[in-house]
Amino acid sequence: MAPEITPSDSMTQESETTPTATARTTGNTFFFGPNGIRAGWRMLIAIALFVLFVFLMQAGVRRVPALQAGQHAMAKGVFTPGIVLIAEGVQTLSLVLAVLVMTFIEGRSFANYGLPGKEAFGKRFWQGMPYGFAMITIMLALVAAFHGFLFGGWALGRADALRYGFLYLIAFILTGIFEELSFRGYLQTTLASATGFWPAAVVLAVGFGALHLRNLGEAPVGALSAGSFGLLCAFTLRRTGNIWFAIGMHTAWDWGETYFYGVADSGQLARGHLLNSSFHGPVWLTGGSVGPEGSVFVFVVLILSAAIIHFMFPARRTAS
Repeated sequence: MAPEITPSDSMTQESETTPTATARTTGNTFFFGPNGIRAGWRMLIAIALFVLFVFLMQAGVRRVPALQAGQHAMAKGVFTPGIVLIAEGVQTLSLVLAVLVMTFIEGRSFANYGLPGKEAFGKRFWQGMPYGFAMITIMLALVAAFHGFLFGGWALGRADALRYGFLYLIAFILTGIFEELSFRGYLQTTLASATGFWPAAVVLAVGFGALHLRNLGEAPVGALSAGSFGLLCAFTLRRTGNIWFAIGMHTAWDWGETYFYGVADSGQLARGHLLNSSFHGPVWLTGGSVGPEGSVFVFVVLILSAAIIHFMFPARRTAS
């Protein structure tokens, strides 16, 4: 395949000059650097905006009885497509609004944060979808080869299968957009402008994994695998130039894991899954309560996936 475009230089070093930055290049201060507001402050502003928008939207949700009931169910550990749609919808819309405000503050666009609108749900997204589904399938096939997993029979009738499958797909598209735009999009771009691409990717992968420890049933090995998955997504950003492949891959992994195969996702089981799958064997093989993300085979799949992506999207050659 032809070499792919890597992220622009503005995503990897603090050399960009925005309209806001140009007006403030007279000297270095605690808040401003030679290129405008320092990266750390920009991240804090974006996070504060996100928290504010989430607070306002959740306040609105509490005023709608049906949505409030969904929030109470979520607090009890019930996992349904409706609950995921509410939670991820609030988070995703809040994030998009926060990033939108930052585009005005920084004089940038969503494309600068790895999310070009002209490529929305285009080629890269649809390449990532089968890739992510293949990853979780190979993962479970490896566990099954060691007699630790049974795919089981159908858990839903045709009508329910179509309904739940569609609703979970929309829900996990929102999950993919939220987690990739936040960690591999805005935060990656901003932190990389001060530290470089890979130091930023590593720091954010650690944070991404650590946040998964909040999930019921999660364990350190699951958090480690989530952080490793974050590094893989950063690698796809580096090679493709945007996060649409990662969004598709992330969506399909979660959809396949939660809905299609019906196994635990970061320690949580969902209602309305397609197959009655089951695990049998030691925790190192099956992942225990964490699900397949806690199995040692997840790291085999992630390394294999990175190797394939290396050949799918060769690094762009630079002139010597």
